[in-house]
Amino acid sequence: MGASGKGEFSRRWCVLGDGVLSYFENERAVTPNGEIRASEIVCLAVPPPDTHGFEHTFEVYTEGERLYLFGLESTEQAHEWVKCIAKAFVPPLAEDLLARDFERLGRLPYKAGLSLQRAQEGWFSLSGSELRAVFPEGPCEEPLQLRKLQELSIQGDSENQVLVLVERRRTLYIQGERRLDFMGWLGAIQKAAASMGDTLSEQQLGDSDIPVIVYRCVDYITQCGLTSEGIYRKCGQTSKTQRLLESLRQDARSVHLKEGEQHVDDVSSALKRFLRDLPDGLFTRAQRLAWLEASEIEDEEEKVSRYRELLVRLPPVNRATVKALISHLYCVQCFSDTNQMNVHNLAIVFGPTLFQTDGQDYKAGRVVEDLINHYVVVFSVDEEELRKQREEITAIVKMRVAGTASGTQHAGDFICTVYLEEKKAETEQHIKIPASMTAEELTLEILDRRNVGIREKDYWTCFEVNEREEAERPLHFAEKVLPILHGLGTDSHLVVKKHQAMEAMLLYLASRVGDTKHGMMKFREDRSLLGLGLPSGGFHDRYFILNSSCLRLYKEVRSHRPEKEWPVKSLKVYLGVKKKLRPPTCWGFTVVHETEKHEKQQWYLCCDTQMELREWFATFLFVQHDGLVWPSEPSRVSRAVPEVRLGSVSLIPLRGSENEMRRSVAAFTADPLSLLRNV
Repeated sequence: MGASGKGEFSRRWCVLGDGVLSYFENERAVTPNGEIRASEIVCLAVPPPDTHGFEHTFEVYTEGERLYLFGLESTEQAHEWVKCIAKAFVPPLAEDLLARDFERLGRLPYKAGLSLQRAQEGWFSLSGSELRAVFPEGPCEEPLQLRKLQELSIQGDSENQVLVLVERRRTLYIQGERRLDFMGWLGAIQKAAASMGDTLSEQQLGDSDIPVIVYRCVDYITQCGLTSEGIYRKCGQTSKTQRLLESLRQDARSVHLKEGEQHVDDVSSALKRFLRDLPDGLFTRAQRLAWLEASEIEDEEEKVSRYRELLVRLPPVNRATVKALISHLYCVQCFSDTNQMNVHNLAIVFGPTLFQTDGQDYKAGRVVEDLINHYVVVFSVDEEELRKQREEITAIVKMRVAGTASGTQHAGDFICTVYLEEKKAETEQHIKIPASMTAEELTLEILDRRNVGIREKDYWTCFEVNEREEAERPLHFAEKVLPILHGLGTDSHLVVKKHQAMEAMLLYLASRVGDTKHGMMKFREDRSLLGLGLPSGGFHDRYFILNSSCLRLYKEVRSHRPEKEWPVKSLKVYLGVKKKLRPPTCWGFTVVHETEKHEKQQWYLCCDTQMELREWFATFLFVQHDGLVWPSEPSRVSRAVPEVRLGSVSLIPLRGSENEMRRSVAAFTADPLSLLRNV
């Protein structure tokens, strides 16, 4: 019974019992006008009030592609009917989905994990922007946060549509087997995944709680506009800025900014307009005055401490957005020799924007200036985070300097050669590497191109191979690829292959107690790099202790004071030791440490057994990456990669002369903290 207005409903007496929903002409009738078996129900939907003329309605979809619409005026009665019908058709394995209210509940064919050969039937419930799922095998899945999806797309033709949902490291394919209820699910999921309003927390969000609209703009400016003269001071064309902002507000996830289609000034203007128009402002109405007052504190240390206090009080999305924006502006001012936008100039632009003033209150600009100047301290940015940020920005800009010098300005993303399983001509793949691409994304794309399926316990990984050192390093799945490419020598390359030791390492990590490892290993320094070393230049027994912060070397087990100590997160650990060093065993690894002055130290370690080597290497990975050695989702699905990936935007030629660009890059690379020392 379909209806679009209250007058089109037919009044019926309804009875639910013994797994059957029957509707009668009236309460005295004996024979029902019709009935719906609970086993035939595939979906139960609860539209917003007054959708169909009644205060409350609910929709029942059946396997026979029929839709039944029921309406009530009473909130309590509507809620009770929905709850009872849901209990009648949802099986025990999915009854956890009934614990909370929902807009949509039902069963759908899906593919996920390792089971991509055939579709299975799963149970789903949509509540707000969360999609909960229960699958026949395995525990209840973590809900998908639809406004945090990396991708939402529809694949296939009109007859065989598939909804693809990608959230972090899991991919879910929902198939449109029954068109009627599938179209209802599709519309509801698309609506739930869109921005819900004008406030920050109602936007589509990324993994770090940063609105996608902010991420899109900042990422584009980082890749395309860091050296654009007057960036953020110059305004874009009003009409283009307005159109872009409307698209971003409607569905930022589907907007992919491309050089040639959007100018950097249009994108920067759209970001400024979005931040200025936030109803509650970035710093919130309740706390705005406190931030402005803090800027007048004369003692710098006390002022910074006050900023840190106020930062903690901001809502999580606001706090994450403030950090992301100030981090970006910190990078922008590092190139002020070329873009003419130093800290003061950026503060003049962003003070009134972020505090939504008319520009007359100097305190707004002072807050922004202070936050950029004290970026590292206010936002607790550690050395490792700053190093990664520096490497990524330097890699982007140097790639473009090279493109400018060689006349290949139109080349777009950096293209590199990656091999599958081994280095030979027939296995090489030439692939575009956007600045945001991780090692995991690169691995999946290579496998997709060669149509390689991932089976259970296939630990496909991207390796950095150094032929001269005869060593290789498996990249962490979340590691950014572009900075690695920037640092690769002519005798190094990337290869995607199975990590044969990963299963054993994961089993070891799951069974061990504590986060430290200690024991004897054979040690040798690289005298050619250090200009010093052990007298014989050979391998010597040393005792090592590895914990969450550092690796310590002791002359012997009884020693109280370490001979050497290295911060663990600054180490790069490669499997293998070159043969000309005559390692005492074949189970060794090469360790590289880059000092604060960018000087490289290198040494070699050898273990007595293969298992010992794997245990040490697993512990290194564990402490360097805070316990996340492999993606939490055990099944990384190989899937077709869309033409445009998240963050995959073109790299455009730099503004300014080649010499100006080189000076900016050199200054930033040499000392990114130089600005802070003047505070």
